[in-house]
Amino acid sequence: MQNLSAELAERKQQQLYRTRQTLDGAQGVRVQIDGQEYLSFCSNDYLGLANHPSLIEAMKEGAERFGVGSGAAHLVSGHSYAHQALEEDLAEFTGRPRALLFSTGYMANLGVVTALAGRGDSVFEDRLNHASLIDAATLSHARLIRYPHNDTVKLHEKMSAVTQGVRLIASDAVFSMDGDCAPVARLARLATDNAAWLLVDDAHGLGVLGEDGRGWFLDQLSEVPDNALLMATLGKGIGTFGAFVAGSEDLIETLIQQARTFIYTTAPPPAIAWATRTALRLVSEGDHLRDKLGDLVQRFRNGASELGLPLMESQTPIQPLLIGDSGAALRLSDRLRAHGLLVTAIRPPTVPKDTARLRITLSAAHEPAHIDRLLDTLATCLEGDVRAAR
Repeated sequence: MQNLSAELAERKQQQLYRTRQTLDGAQGVRVQIDGQEYLSFCSNDYLGLANHPSLIEAMKEGAERFGVGSGAAHLVSGHSYAHQALEEDLAEFTGRPRALLFSTGYMANLGVVTALAGRGDSVFEDRLNHASLIDAATLSHARLIRYPHNDTVKLHEKMSAVTQGVRLIASDAVFSMDGDCAPVARLARLATDNAAWLLVDDAHGLGVLGEDGRGWFLDQLSEVPDNALLMATLGKGIGTFGAFVAGSEDLIETLIQQARTFIYTTAPPPAIAWATRTALRLVSEGDHLRDKLGDLVQRFRNGASELGLPLMESQTPIQPLLIGDSGAALRLSDRLRAHGLLVTAIRPPTVPKDTARLRITLSAAHEPAHIDRLLDTLATCLEGDVRAAR
């Protein structure tokens, strides 16, 4: 029998053990943990909407009108007016014919890939893709073919070697651990030229990037072909919960019929869908939030450059500070926490071996003084083993 205790002990010894921290109150740039207040730089609430008063009121209104639970799967009796209205809003927001709600981005990616690809088919994936896309290809029983990060030349070579079956390209739009962006336009051309599907996961771009916050995927394509699918989540820049897929009429109908993660799960609470409609309006009107966020990102990068900090290349709110060693990343995270700053250490297998990092994320709810405090504290804490490791 598997010795779980020994395996857990080994994980701790390798500095790969994970622990949860329990927030005492609402999400925000200031959070309470065990009665202690921290300035947080590790949330995906990029526009600061998760605790927005208008969303709270919309959630209350949704609960009063639709109750709390949906009670059933969408295809049974769980699909409410709130869900339908949100899907229509999302289709309009993305400029696509239709949109389909999923409970999470993980379930959306699994549902799409397993509905479109199977045995005898091929799924081509960026090596730095989110785990949900990798797992989706594995569960589909299609052949998983991975290409070097953002290398469309190698992708073309690998696609040219496959002539049988359905072909599907899958990529993050904004890579969640590196903060850089995919060459979406080149991926779309490759997909079209090879009669392949293209699935782009814009979880970390929606709300934050592009015109009206429509995300990186739509920002890069003047016209979206029917073979290109957008998946995005609602729990990051949008500030609520859930995910959706946007695409052609036939694609959405196919997912309703064949995506197991849509068919065989209870629909999300309708009150969340109702609140998300308000969030979409705030995002559409949120140029001031995106402008502020962009200024904060640049302020942080300029300050980090002056300090000689090993930031990875990213112009998004995801600003990874590359450390390398997992133990060193954990120690730096602990030092920052002792100074009242919450920044998570990201270690393998979430990132490749020897690329442990602090994943610093910025929000429009931060202020310039918060950025300056982070930079000053990093300068103090990095005087030890991290600089030596460089």
